[in-house]
Amino acid sequence: MSIPIAKKEDGPKKFINGYGEVEWLAGVHPLVHSFKCELKAGHTVKPETFEDKTAVYCFVKGTGYITTSEKAYNIEELAFFVPDFDHDTFSIYAATDLEIVKFVVDMLESDKAKYRSSHMVLPMFKTLSTAEKYTQACKGPHTTSWSIINPGKIGRILMGVVKGVGVGEGTVEKGHPSVDQWNYILEGSDILMTVAGEQVHHHEGELSYIYAGPDHSLVPAGAGKTVFYIWFEHQTAEYKPE
Repeated sequence: MSIPIAKKEDGPKKFINGYGEVEWLAGVHPLVHSFKCELKAGHTVKPETFEDKTAVYCFVKGTGYITTSEKAYNIEELAFFVPDFDHDTFSIYAATDLEIVKFVVDMLESDKAKYRSSHMVLPMFKTLSTAEKYTQACKGPHTTSWSIINPGKIGRILMGVVKGVGVGEGTVEKGHPSVDQWNYILEGSDILMTVAGEQVHHHEGELSYIYAGPDHSLVPAGAGKTVFYIWFEHQTAEYKPE
């Protein structure tokens, strides 16, 4: 097995009005599409909105703000935004160069039905400092975990952040056959990732994919090293048309 990893240098090369994006790890999953986006300082972009796709924006570097028809949100640290589908438009302004990881998820009819039954009120904006912390047995004793999207709140999506420093920290997890997982490695990290016995050095600015099932771990690469990453999970589904 070769672990799919998008490299930092594989970011956007073409920019229009200061904005560029490129799909990362294209084809690894039929419903989830991941993108690396960059918005240059002083520029504004008005992203596409979707009627039946969930979009999740992770602001991983830089500062700026988001505006909707009703509110503005300051981007001053690691931040996350989920727009209200196509019910409203929004714009992103970059005060300094912004780096963004975007996930666009196709919704099955069963996802739409579940969403109509119960869901998080959108739009959602959350920063790392306002996110709730949680503990988990598969994490190191001094590793901090934050919840960004809880199960059942936006279709099949779950998302969180993990940070730990030093030997014995990070995540060592038994395989979860019910979810596929993406990992975006944040600034300052030096990580050893193991999936089904295969080990790779995972660097900041990279995105990896772990298919549902195998045991996996993301731990600091040595004494004094940091593990700091966003995990994005999608509950497995039958991909045939419903």
